[in-house]
Amino acid sequence: MTTIRLTAAQAMVRYLSAQMTEEGEPFLAGVWAIFGHGNVAGLGEALYGARDRLPTWRGHNEQSMAHAAIAYAKQQRRRRAMAVTSSIGPGATNMVTAAALAHVNRLPVLLLPGDVFASRAPDPVLQQVEDFGDGTVSANDCFRPVSRYFDRITRPEQLLTALPRAMATMTDPAECGPVTLAFCQDVQAEAHDWPEAFFAPRIWHRRRLRPDLGEVERVAAAIRAARNPVIVAGGGVHYSGATGALAEFVAAHGIPVVETQAGKSALPWDHPINFGPVGVTGAGSANAICAEADLVIGVGTRFQDFTTGSWALFRAPGRKLVSLNVAAYDAVKHGALPLQCDATEGLAALSAALGGHANVPPSPAIKAAWFAQVDPLTDPPGSDDNALPTDMQVIGAVQRAAGPDTVVMCAAGTMPGELHKLWKAGRPGSYHMEYGFSCMGYEIAGAIGIKMAEPDRDVICMLGDGSYMMMNSELATAAMMGIKITVVITDNRGFGCINRLQRATGGAEFNNLLDHAVHETPSNIDFVAHAASMGAEAVKAGSIADLEAALARAKEATGPFVVVIDTDPYPSTPHGGHWWEVAVPEVSDRPEVTEARKGYEENRKRQSAI
Repeated sequence: MTTIRLTAAQAMVRYLSAQMTEEGEPFLAGVWAIFGHGNVAGLGEALYGARDRLPTWRGHNEQSMAHAAIAYAKQQRRRRAMAVTSSIGPGATNMVTAAALAHVNRLPVLLLPGDVFASRAPDPVLQQVEDFGDGTVSANDCFRPVSRYFDRITRPEQLLTALPRAMATMTDPAECGPVTLAFCQDVQAEAHDWPEAFFAPRIWHRRRLRPDLGEVERVAAAIRAARNPVIVAGGGVHYSGATGALAEFVAAHGIPVVETQAGKSALPWDHPINFGPVGVTGAGSANAICAEADLVIGVGTRFQDFTTGSWALFRAPGRKLVSLNVAAYDAVKHGALPLQCDATEGLAALSAALGGHANVPPSPAIKAAWFAQVDPLTDPPGSDDNALPTDMQVIGAVQRAAGPDTVVMCAAGTMPGELHKLWKAGRPGSYHMEYGFSCMGYEIAGAIGIKMAEPDRDVICMLGDGSYMMMNSELATAAMMGIKITVVITDNRGFGCINRLQRATGGAEFNNLLDHAVHETPSNIDFVAHAASMGAEAVKAGSIADLEAALARAKEATGPFVVVIDTDPYPSTPHGGHWWEVAVPEVSDRPEVTEARKGYEENRKRQSAI
């Protein structure tokens, strides 16, 4: 056996550089890195030696670097991924939030936190967390519950099994998610004689799980027996590349489609059988169909509570549930009739089993009525309107500025609900929402990842001042790397979304909007100056007309372009939507809370146990 002598870190980098997609591209597009004493000497030296094959990028925060990597994988429909490395201690634990985000969204990312010395000779080292009852524990054990595969590398040769397992997890459609390889810092630098064959290029083929014929027949029988079926399209439609298959299926069988946050853009917004977004942030058209559906067919969705209205939306008597999903865990949720398979394969097999069976879809009038209600909300205000713009009007301006190749993206706060209802997504991948974890701070880093995934597309990031303050440092990274993104910051002076929720549950306005918080000095942040100081071109829009003019300027920018606009924190789209379970106190001195509790209890009666 021919061997080659390398450090463990060099071996890891060489192996990862040789892992390829079916299209002949490296599976890992590169590595985001912030170096410290836990990875600078070992992995840092190894990455420097491979910088022509495996690019390394420097960010400003470990969590946001991982967000960029995750957004890249999402926009690539899980076809490719990135790695992220940190030092031990706070550098590593900064990434735990991002690991949870990737886990919830079933997205691949390789996390390589440095770890303590396997030898334990210098213990306790700087930033080491000591467990008084378990000598094997380090801070990196925080990654265990939020990783689909976790390993701690305490000997070099462990990579011979750990790295293939990591790749198998990230490329498996059902098991896909974050992988954490905690890499002891002394082991990174240790040499080993590696089999040369270990570094041979390997192609990882995308597995398409075909359905069980018995499951196909049972689901087809359920569809034939249904009077009012509906398809709930989730993110799995995109990950499978099944948007075309979905369009063919509904054209043949007449079953209406509604879309989750992750599934939005599976069909164009104006497709005659796409009845819009579903659930808590859903359209009146979609939710009306779902309320009457006797068969709910989930395709690539994990049935999050925002999709199901906390399981009170699908309330037709005798309603049945079908779940077409690659993951067995998701396929059987809430007593669903499972069809465990790839979305493309499953829709094709199901269509063949149905033959000429066709449903009569709902009247298009229900969809037209929805747009008649909400389209005026996105119109620009009149010339005599001096009120602060609404988020809906901001969305309207961005929509008018968007082109066919625009990707609008967001993650948390007010905008996800408004965009889900109001954004008209014209093609697959034009709507990128991280709403599985709804993680504030994902937005700017995520926009970078999207642009790196699809450089030819125009990326518009929409976020509030709250999310901007949570994590804005990667705006400097975008400027340094020359990444062109447009960032629209809606400044409503605080957490407007949660303030509305607080009021809706009977609470007093407290600690959400800055004007309702106790501060010695009132907040007055110049977001334009701040963004400009990090290298972005930044402007303040005093009106919707100014915003439209700024968005036109943004098209000519060569790097990040930021537009800040003050907005009203109170209005939201009054149409559509659904109840969402947020527990209201049983006991309160406030009569508003007592009244809200009554409504809460009434809505809970509508929830289905399965």
